[in-house]
Amino acid sequence: MKRRKLIWIVAAVACLAVGWGIFGRGDGRKDGVEVRTVRVERGNIEQTLLTTGVVEPQNRVEIKPPIGGRIEDVVVREGDRIRKGDIVAWMSSTERAALLDAARMKGAGEVARWSELYKPAPLVAPIDGTVIARNVESGQSVTTADAVIVMSDRLIVKAQVDETDIGMAKIGQTAVVTLDAYPRDPIAGIVDHIAYEAQTVNNVTVYGVDVLPVEVPAFMRSGMTANVTFRIAFRENVLWVPAESVKSEDGEKWVMAPNPSGKKPVRREVRTGLTDGKRIEVLEGLADGDEVLVARSRMIENKRQEASSPFTPFGRGRSSSKSR
Repeated sequence: MKRRKLIWIVAAVACLAVGWGIFGRGDGRKDGVEVRTVRVERGNIEQTLLTTGVVEPQNRVEIKPPIGGRIEDVVVREGDRIRKGDIVAWMSSTERAALLDAARMKGAGEVARWSELYKPAPLVAPIDGTVIARNVESGQSVTTADAVIVMSDRLIVKAQVDETDIGMAKIGQTAVVTLDAYPRDPIAGIVDHIAYEAQTVNNVTVYGVDVLPVEVPAFMRSGMTANVTFRIAFRENVLWVPAESVKSEDGEKWVMAPNPSGKKPVRREVRTGLTDGKRIEVLEGLADGDEVLVARSRMIENKRQEASSPFTPFGRGRSSSKSR
């Protein structure tokens, strides 16, 4: 009887020890959740919208010959900045080309004579802009359907914004463009146009938003892929807490704060403002220097640490060949 009683006592003590290890730790961890204390701070909060886009000419103009013939000389190269009315190429009509070919059989004098009498026709730029494509070379035959030179008045970034976010995009709004090819060279931009008609891309309804670079860098090329960050709102020197510390239900928001007496945490009602997804502005309910509790799953935290570890085992996580 005494032995059985002793066994029950040992078992009870073991259960209490296990229970204390799981639920009664003094390090702020409980049932797989890590609770930490953070202090209310002051700082700036910026709300942004991130999307992707492609560099395109705002106005793409193809220069085609009015008649079929042969290109005698191309006087511009890709990247040249030209003005409306500048000559981009000289060409001969089919008749002039045939006449000059026949004159060459009679000697240089005959060629010079007919070249003086029968002048080549110029191809001129219809707009101010940049040459983005030179599709022919001297001596090449062309038709009226061939684009000899392609021009762009200016390069823009055509961003695709989901219909659920399009309400946050405004004309004149500032944005930052980062090209995949040049991730360390951000480009300041301004929203220049928002499409009135939607498009469906991969079963998602999007609107095209034109972002005009304040200054087009020399390395920017048509067709480049870009990430576009729209600046939606900005608050300077405001009180903020981690967004995960704020709870919401039935229109009410609150945070849990440490109890000075060391007992159960205290619930404090708050009114919030702007958020960037990680931090949230506190308008009422807290003061500078107050403390709040933030609960985080240890499982989520471990996954984050594994994802950021340079020693992640093969077969876990993803790698990319692109440099961001």
